[in-house]
Amino acid sequence: MAGSDDIIEHAADFLRRISPEGRAMARRRRERRAAAFRRIARRIVLACAAILGVALAWGFVMGPIGPFGFLAMLIAMALAATAIVLWSAQPAPTPERLATSDIAALPAQTEEWLEKQRPALPAPAQRQLDQLALSLAAIAPQLASIDPKLPEALEARRLIADELPDLIRGYQRVPPSLRRQPLNGGPSPDKQLSDGLGTIGEEIARMNARLADDDLKALATQNRFLEIKYKGDGEMGED
Repeated sequence: MAGSDDIIEHAADFLRRISPEGRAMARRRRERRAAAFRRIARRIVLACAAILGVALAWGFVMGPIGPFGFLAMLIAMALAATAIVLWSAQPAPTPERLATSDIAALPAQTEEWLEKQRPALPAPAQRQLDQLALSLAAIAPQLASIDPKLPEALEARRLIADELPDLIRGYQRVPPSLRRQPLNGGPSPDKQLSDGLGTIGEEIARMNARLADDDLKALATQNRFLEIKYKGDGEMGED
């Protein structure tokens, strides 16, 4: 018979799935899988078309390929499809890989790593992971457009690729029986994890705003320039 803790966990997990963040993340996961499938399918189609083109050219120059040639063509297509599927498989992200990942790919790879950590975290933290993933998706275009050697990029890498994984792995090292208990008069590991994830989420949002600040200023400057150039000229013409 399920205990009260299990019932609470199941209820919290259900609320996570029906929350706006949970639905958004489920949609993003479906979109990523569909995009990956389309990329692999397109490569397989192109490879098979190339093999078919070679077979037709061979038949045109050397004569009909015959049953054995047709079988060889099918085998070549099957081998090409297998090779493409294996080549397209990306290694699972790890904190070590995140630390050396390209800054533009870091948000997506971190999001994938967080998804794999979800089963080992309490339901409230899982909801926070959904919010973090959306924050990572929001900051991804900003990180893709900056020099990875800039202090802002290095700060983002340290927060996303180092401090976030360290927080989650530190929590996972705590024995499950001790995670809900206050330790040494302080908050429980569950509470520490929740507070840490909240702090990181807030910092990612602030970082995104700082990175977008230059773009917002440039847009405002351009808008002001257009107003002075065209509206100003119009008003002067009326006088």
